[in-house]
Amino acid sequence: MAMGSGLSAVGFGLAASLSWGTSDFSGGLAAKRIHIFGVMTISYGLGVVLLVVLVVARSEPLTLSADLAWAAAAGMAGAAGLAAQYRALAVGRMGIAAPTAAALSAMIPVLFSAVVEGLPGSPRIAGFILAIIGVWFLSRSAVAGEPRNGLGLAVVAGIGFGLFFVLMDQVRTGAVFWPLVSARAVSFVVVLGIALASRQKWQPEVTGLPVVLLAGALDVGGNIFFLLAAQAGRLDVASVLSSLYPAVTVLLARMVLHERLTRTQGIGVVAALIAVLLIAA
Repeated sequence: MAMGSGLSAVGFGLAASLSWGTSDFSGGLAAKRIHIFGVMTISYGLGVVLLVVLVVARSEPLTLSADLAWAAAAGMAGAAGLAAQYRALAVGRMGIAAPTAAALSAMIPVLFSAVVEGLPGSPRIAGFILAIIGVWFLSRSAVAGEPRNGLGLAVVAGIGFGLFFVLMDQVRTGAVFWPLVSARAVSFVVVLGIALASRQKWQPEVTGLPVVLLAGALDVGGNIFFLLAAQAGRLDVASVLSSLYPAVTVLLARMVLHERLTRTQGIGVVAALIAVLLIAA
Protein backbone atom coordinates (compact mmCIF):
# COMPACT_ATOMS: atom_id res chain seq x y z
CA MET A 1 0.00 0.00 0.00
CA ALA A 2 1.48 3.35 -1.02
CA MET A 3 2.27 5.93 1.63
CA GLY A 4 -0.22 8.40 0.17
CA SER A 5 -2.97 5.82 0.09
CA GLY A 6 -2.17 4.73 3.63
CA LEU A 7 -2.39 8.27 4.96
CA SER A 8 -5.64 8.82 3.08
CA ALA A 9 -7.12 5.65 4.58
CA VAL A 10 -6.16 6.79 8.08
CA GLY A 11 -7.55 10.28 7.54
CA PHE A 12 -10.83 9.06 6.07
CA GLY A 13 -11.17 6.40 8.77
CA LEU A 14 -10.74 8.93 11.57
CA ALA A 15 -13.17 11.30 9.84
CA ALA A 16 -15.71 8.44 9.73
CA SER A 17 -15.27 7.82 13.45
CA LEU A 18 -15.87 11.50 14.21
CA SER A 19 -19.03 11.59 12.07
CA TRP A 20 -20.43 8.31 13.40
CA GLY A 21 -19.62 9.12 17.02
CA THR A 22 -21.48 12.42 16.88
CA SER A 23 -24.32 10.79 14.91
CA ASP A 24 -24.68 8.03 17.53
CA PHE A 25 -24.85 10.56 20.32
CA SER A 26 -27.47 12.63 18.46
CA GLY A 27 -29.49 9.57 17.43
CA GLY A 28 -29.36 8.03 20.89
CA LEU A 29 -30.44 11.32 22.42
CA ALA A 30 -33.34 11.56 19.97
CA ALA A 31 -34.35 7.94 20.60
CA LYS A 32 -34.91 8.74 24.29
CA ARG A 33 -37.88 10.93 23.28
CA ILE A 34 -38.82 9.77 19.78
CA HIS A 35 -39.81 6.31 18.58
CA ILE A 36 -36.87 4.47 17.05
CA PHE A 37 -38.75 4.09 13.74
CA GLY A 38 -39.20 7.85 13.58
CA VAL A 39 -35.50 8.48 14.14
CA MET A 40 -34.40 5.94 11.54
CA THR A 41 -37.04 6.68 8.89
CA ILE A 42 -36.36 10.41 8.86
CA SER A 43 -32.58 10.10 9.08
CA TYR A 44 -32.50 7.48 6.30
CA GLY A 45 -34.85 9.54 4.13
CA LEU A 46 -32.59 12.55 4.54
CA GLY A 47 -29.62 10.35 3.70
CA VAL A 48 -31.15 9.27 0.41
CA VAL A 49 -31.82 12.89 -0.55
CA LEU A 50 -28.32 14.05 0.36
CA LEU A 51 -26.64 11.20 -1.50
CA VAL A 52 -28.72 11.74 -4.65
CA VAL A 53 -27.75 15.42 -4.57
CA LEU A 54 -24.09 14.40 -4.32
CA VAL A 55 -24.46 11.95 -7.23
CA VAL A 56 -25.89 14.73 -9.40
CA ALA A 57 -23.30 17.26 -8.23
CA ARG A 58 -20.41 14.92 -9.03
CA SER A 59 -22.02 13.51 -12.20
CA GLU A 60 -20.93 10.08 -11.01
CA PRO A 61 -21.72 7.41 -13.65
CA LEU A 62 -24.03 4.58 -12.64
CA THR A 63 -21.96 1.73 -11.20
CA LEU A 64 -22.22 -2.01 -11.90
CA SER A 65 -25.32 -3.88 -10.76
CA ALA A 66 -23.15 -6.20 -8.66
CA ASP A 67 -21.85 -3.20 -6.71
CA LEU A 68 -25.40 -2.00 -6.11
CA ALA A 69 -26.41 -5.48 -4.91
CA TRP A 70 -23.52 -5.68 -2.44
CA ALA A 71 -24.35 -2.19 -1.22
CA ALA A 72 -28.03 -3.08 -0.80
CA ALA A 73 -27.09 -6.08 1.36
CA ALA A 74 -24.78 -3.83 3.36
CA GLY A 75 -27.64 -1.37 3.81
CA MET A 76 -29.85 -4.05 5.34
CA ALA A 77 -27.10 -5.13 7.75
CA GLY A 78 -26.35 -1.52 8.64
CA ALA A 79 -30.02 -0.76 9.27
CA ALA A 80 -30.31 -3.69 11.67
CA GLY A 81 -27.16 -2.57 13.43
CA LEU A 82 -28.26 1.05 13.69
CA ALA A 83 -31.69 0.11 15.02
CA ALA A 84 -30.07 -1.98 17.74
CA GLN A 85 -27.51 0.75 18.44
CA TYR A 86 -30.06 3.54 18.81
CA ARG A 87 -32.21 1.37 21.07
CA ALA A 88 -29.18 0.42 23.15
CA LEU A 89 -28.19 4.07 23.48
CA ALA A 90 -31.77 4.96 24.47
CA VAL A 91 -32.37 2.27 27.13
CA GLY A 92 -28.81 1.84 28.35
CA ARG A 93 -25.78 4.02 28.93
CA MET A 94 -23.97 5.55 25.99
CA GLY A 95 -20.56 4.97 27.57
CA ILE A 96 -21.22 1.21 27.67
CA ALA A 97 -23.24 0.51 24.52
CA ALA A 98 -21.01 2.39 22.08
CA PRO A 99 -17.63 0.78 22.94
CA THR A 100 -19.19 -2.70 23.06
CA ALA A 101 -20.64 -2.36 19.57
CA ALA A 102 -17.41 -0.82 18.29
CA ALA A 103 -15.19 -3.63 19.58
CA LEU A 104 -17.35 -6.28 17.91
CA SER A 105 -17.79 -4.35 14.66
CA ALA A 106 -14.00 -3.98 14.44
CA MET A 107 -13.34 -7.69 14.97
CA ILE A 108 -15.59 -9.01 12.19
CA PRO A 109 -13.85 -7.32 9.22
CA VAL A 110 -10.43 -8.03 10.72
CA LEU A 111 -11.29 -11.74 10.96
CA PHE A 112 -12.61 -11.60 7.40
CA SER A 113 -9.37 -10.02 6.23
CA ALA A 114 -7.39 -12.70 8.09
CA VAL A 115 -9.21 -15.43 6.16
CA VAL A 116 -8.85 -13.66 2.80
CA GLU A 117 -5.40 -12.08 3.20
CA GLY A 118 -3.76 -14.20 5.92
CA LEU A 119 -3.41 -14.07 9.69
CA PRO A 120 -2.80 -10.65 11.27
CA GLY A 121 0.24 -9.74 13.31
CA SER A 122 0.63 -10.06 17.06
CA PRO A 123 -0.77 -6.60 17.92
CA ARG A 124 -4.06 -7.42 16.21
CA ILE A 125 -4.32 -10.80 17.94
CA ALA A 126 -3.71 -9.00 21.24
CA GLY A 127 -6.47 -6.57 20.24
CA PHE A 128 -8.93 -9.45 19.77
CA ILE A 129 -8.21 -10.75 23.26
CA LEU A 130 -8.39 -7.30 24.82
CA ALA A 131 -11.69 -6.59 23.07
CA ILE A 132 -13.26 -9.72 24.58
CA ILE A 133 -11.96 -8.74 28.02
CA GLY A 134 -13.34 -5.24 27.51
CA VAL A 135 -16.80 -6.53 26.65
CA TRP A 136 -16.74 -8.74 29.76
CA PHE A 137 -15.88 -5.77 31.99
CA LEU A 138 -18.53 -3.65 30.32
CA SER A 139 -21.15 -6.31 31.07
CA ARG A 140 -20.40 -6.25 34.80
CA SER A 141 -23.11 -4.47 36.80
CA ALA A 142 -22.23 -2.15 39.64
CA VAL A 143 -24.83 -3.84 41.82
CA ALA A 144 -25.59 -7.56 41.89
CA GLY A 145 -28.76 -8.30 39.99
CA GLU A 146 -28.82 -4.91 38.25
CA PRO A 147 -30.11 -5.29 34.68
CA ARG A 148 -27.53 -4.78 31.97
CA ASN A 149 -29.73 -2.59 29.83
CA GLY A 150 -28.69 -2.34 26.22
CA LEU A 151 -25.77 -4.79 26.27
CA GLY A 152 -27.45 -7.45 24.11
CA LEU A 153 -28.60 -4.78 21.69
CA ALA A 154 -25.06 -3.42 21.52
CA VAL A 155 -23.81 -6.88 20.54
CA VAL A 156 -26.40 -7.06 17.75
CA ALA A 157 -25.36 -3.58 16.62
CA GLY A 158 -21.71 -4.61 16.50
CA ILE A 159 -22.51 -7.63 14.33
CA GLY A 160 -24.64 -5.53 11.97
CA PHE A 161 -21.95 -2.86 11.61
CA GLY A 162 -19.25 -5.49 11.09
CA LEU A 163 -21.24 -7.07 8.26
CA PHE A 164 -21.82 -3.61 6.78
CA PHE A 165 -18.04 -3.07 6.64
CA VAL A 166 -17.41 -6.42 4.95
CA LEU A 167 -20.23 -6.11 2.42
CA MET A 168 -19.40 -2.53 1.44
CA ASP A 169 -15.79 -3.58 0.85
CA GLN A 170 -17.04 -5.80 -1.99
CA VAL A 171 -17.75 -2.65 -4.04
CA ARG A 172 -14.75 -2.74 -6.37
CA THR A 173 -15.32 -0.17 -9.08
CA GLY A 174 -14.20 2.89 -7.15
CA ALA A 175 -17.71 4.34 -7.17
CA VAL A 176 -18.71 6.11 -3.97
CA PHE A 177 -22.15 7.71 -4.02
CA TRP A 178 -24.18 5.29 -6.17
CA PRO A 179 -23.44 2.31 -3.89
CA LEU A 180 -24.29 4.43 -0.87
CA VAL A 181 -27.54 5.52 -2.52
CA SER A 182 -28.40 1.84 -3.00
CA ALA A 183 -27.53 0.98 0.60
CA ARG A 184 -29.44 3.90 2.08
CA ALA A 185 -32.49 3.50 -0.18
CA VAL A 186 -32.88 -0.17 0.80
CA SER A 187 -32.51 0.72 4.47
CA PHE A 188 -35.11 3.47 4.14
CA VAL A 189 -37.67 1.23 2.40
CA VAL A 190 -37.23 -1.59 4.93
CA VAL A 191 -37.48 0.67 7.98
CA LEU A 192 -40.42 2.63 6.55
CA GLY A 193 -42.28 -0.62 5.79
CA ILE A 194 -41.74 -1.91 9.33
CA ALA A 195 -42.78 1.44 10.80
CA LEU A 196 -46.03 1.50 8.81
CA ALA A 197 -46.78 -2.15 9.57
CA SER A 198 -46.30 -1.58 13.30
CA ARG A 199 -49.28 0.81 13.36
CA GLN A 200 -47.59 2.75 16.13
CA LYS A 201 -47.20 6.50 16.32
CA TRP A 202 -43.62 7.01 15.26
CA GLN A 203 -43.75 10.42 13.60
CA PRO A 204 -41.75 12.88 15.74
CA GLU A 205 -42.96 16.31 16.75
CA VAL A 206 -41.52 19.25 14.85
CA THR A 207 -39.42 20.22 17.87
CA GLY A 208 -37.64 16.87 17.71
CA LEU A 209 -36.68 17.09 14.04
CA PRO A 210 -33.39 19.05 14.27
CA VAL A 211 -31.51 16.44 16.31
CA VAL A 212 -32.87 13.62 14.08
CA LEU A 213 -31.79 15.43 10.92
CA LEU A 214 -28.37 16.08 12.44
CA ALA A 215 -27.97 12.38 13.22
CA GLY A 216 -28.97 11.46 9.67
CA ALA A 217 -26.60 13.91 8.01
CA LEU A 218 -23.66 12.83 10.18
CA ASP A 219 -24.41 9.15 9.57
CA VAL A 220 -24.24 9.78 5.81
CA GLY A 221 -20.91 11.53 6.31
CA GLY A 222 -19.58 8.53 8.24
CA ASN A 223 -20.62 6.16 5.46
CA ILE A 224 -18.93 8.28 2.81
CA PHE A 225 -15.68 8.55 4.77
CA PHE A 226 -15.64 4.82 5.53
CA LEU A 227 -16.07 3.83 1.88
CA LEU A 228 -13.31 6.26 0.87
CA ALA A 229 -11.04 4.78 3.57
CA ALA A 230 -11.77 1.20 2.45
CA GLN A 231 -11.01 2.08 -1.17
CA ALA A 232 -7.80 3.90 -0.22
CA GLY A 233 -6.38 1.11 1.97
CA ARG A 234 -7.09 -2.21 3.66
CA LEU A 235 -10.53 -3.17 4.95
CA ASP A 236 -9.29 -4.02 8.44
CA VAL A 237 -7.51 -0.68 8.84
CA ALA A 238 -10.47 1.31 7.51
CA SER A 239 -13.04 -0.51 9.63
CA VAL A 240 -11.06 -0.40 12.85
CA LEU A 241 -10.17 3.28 12.58
CA SER A 242 -13.82 4.01 11.77
CA SER A 243 -14.75 2.06 14.90
CA LEU A 244 -13.02 4.63 17.09
CA TYR A 245 -16.36 6.48 17.14
CA PRO A 246 -17.17 5.47 20.78
CA ALA A 247 -14.47 7.85 21.96
CA VAL A 248 -16.53 10.69 20.52
CA THR A 249 -19.83 9.31 21.84
CA VAL A 250 -18.42 8.76 25.34
CA LEU A 251 -16.88 12.24 25.42
CA LEU A 252 -20.16 13.86 24.38
CA ALA A 253 -22.12 11.74 26.88
CA ARG A 254 -19.84 12.88 29.69
CA MET A 255 -19.90 16.53 28.62
CA VAL A 256 -23.62 16.84 27.85
CA LEU A 257 -25.34 14.14 29.94
CA HIS A 258 -22.78 14.00 32.76
CA GLU A 259 -22.75 10.19 32.63
CA ARG A 260 -20.53 8.45 35.16
CA LEU A 261 -19.09 4.96 34.80
CA THR A 262 -18.19 2.55 37.59
CA ARG A 263 -14.51 1.68 37.92
CA THR A 264 -15.10 -1.76 36.41
CA GLN A 265 -17.07 -0.38 33.49
CA GLY A 266 -14.46 2.33 33.00
CA ILE A 267 -11.81 -0.38 32.65
CA GLY A 268 -14.03 -2.01 30.04
CA VAL A 269 -14.33 1.22 28.07
CA VAL A 270 -10.56 1.76 28.11
CA ALA A 271 -9.90 -1.89 27.17
CA ALA A 272 -12.32 -1.73 24.24
CA LEU A 273 -10.79 1.47 22.89
CA ILE A 274 -7.22 0.18 23.28
CA ALA A 275 -8.30 -3.00 21.52
CA VAL A 276 -9.42 -0.95 18.53
CA LEU A 277 -6.01 0.74 18.41
CA LEU A 278 -4.15 -2.58 18.64
CA ILE A 279 -6.23 -4.12 15.87
CA ALA A 280 -5.33 -1.16 13.66
CA ALA A 281 -1.59 -1.51 14.36
